[in-house]
Amino acid sequence: MTQFTSIKIAQYSDATAAVQVVFAGEELSFAIEAEGVMGAAGKTVERAAKTADFTGKKSGIMHLLAPEGMNADRLIVAGLGKADELKEQDWINLGGEVAGKLLALKAEAAEITFPAAATAQQAADFAQGAYLRGYKFDTYRTVKKEADGDKACEITLKVQDAAAVEPLWAEAEAVAEGTLLARTLVDEPANTLGPVEFAAKAQQLSDLGVDVEILDEAKMQELGMNALLAVGQGSVRPSRLAVMKWNGGKEGDAPVAFVGKGVVFDTGGISLKPGAGMEDMKGDMGGAAAVIGLMKALAGRKAPVNAICVLGLVENMPDGNAIRPGDIVKTMSGQTVEILNTDAEGRLVLGDALWYTQDRFAPKFMIDLATLTGACMVALGGHRAGVFSADDELAAQICDAGETTAEKMWRLPLGDEYDKMIDTPNADMRNTGGARWGGASTAAVYLQRHTNETKWAHIDIAGTAMGSKKNAISQGWASGFGVRALNRMIKDHYEG
Repeated sequence: MTQFTSIKIAQYSDATAAVQVVFAGEELSFAIEAEGVMGAAGKTVERAAKTADFTGKKSGIMHLLAPEGMNADRLIVAGLGKADELKEQDWINLGGEVAGKLLALKAEAAEITFPAAATAQQAADFAQGAYLRGYKFDTYRTVKKEADGDKACEITLKVQDAAAVEPLWAEAEAVAEGTLLARTLVDEPANTLGPVEFAAKAQQLSDLGVDVEILDEAKMQELGMNALLAVGQGSVRPSRLAVMKWNGGKEGDAPVAFVGKGVVFDTGGISLKPGAGMEDMKGDMGGAAAVIGLMKALAGRKAPVNAICVLGLVENMPDGNAIRPGDIVKTMSGQTVEILNTDAEGRLVLGDALWYTQDRFAPKFMIDLATLTGACMVALGGHRAGVFSADDELAAQICDAGETTAEKMWRLPLGDEYDKMIDTPNADMRNTGGARWGGASTAAVYLQRHTNETKWAHIDIAGTAMGSKKNAISQGWASGFGVRALNRMIKDHYEG
């Protein structure tokens, strides 16, 4: 990846950069800080605004080239609308929109004068949005189009009290870095990111104080993770389980736990997927990407919480050693599963990873994230992830955090009627519901059977982790969905 924005926080000072950014409220009202930047150009700005029908409406942007009366090449005016009504995500989005304009102009440096009436947290939120917008995955482009540009925009956010903003920005930046890690991993091609390479990415978090343990196939075999290993046995690339521990909370306090599906490439195995669109299956590790991104965010901001993150890392390939439809394997839980469809592999990986997590760490709760089912996409499209949980409080905490961060989610049902659909006379369960209908829920109840009554939620991010709609802070294929929402959930409910 290339990061095209760098952010610095500074006190108010005279304008020096060639590109200046100020803010306008509704009816083109300017704070005194913006008027100080514009100086004699204020009248020019008012005339230009009338011509452009720019009124300061929220998210509106006006651009002036070399405004008379200013010692600057360009002036950008960003609309706030009714500033006192702006929510957290509005400030983040505005940061992304302003950064997007700066990148389109190929600005190498810009100074943004933030209104003094805004809070330090709002300034940090704005900066986070600008930073997130700068992400671009171009690692493998050796000949770049000149139109794309190749230099980062150095953004200086000028505020009334830099000392108040800087620690908040440091925290927001850590969360953004976690999100960008998740995006990068999802964008990375599978030929360079196998299970071993993914596990090495987890190992790198030890630099932030994370305890990392990597379980190889021999260790997983010893533990009885036969379902997870069955998925990877058709690949020449060995499977791994990455276990990350952050001890930022009180000693002895039970951790919160997150488990990610990390199928680095999913052909479907013997139940082979259609060829069209299969290239997107490099992103079938979006759940693991979100979980490692979350751990980077927690460690990066030194979150006062104990957290466990577990990644089940495999590749699903159809060679002569691959599992077959009709095979029966014994899971780590001791339950047996009949594999009717080898393309319903993510739940096999997660089932063993969930059992391992609850058995070893006895967490307060477990949340798993997975690009698990096309059925969830049929229900919710690319707009929301599906949340499944028998615990109303946990489900509400997740969904509320999703609304706050615009990583939106919607609760979908579990229940006996779905659980009965995965019964089979040949084993304790089967890995599909046996029909097209209710596929997201039958996948979820399979996972539920591996939680051992631990408080648990499943988030199906099949429609949101990759190929989702572009927005103010995410313009690429991979979104990093889940990092910001789950970080917020932890911060709101489980720290201290």
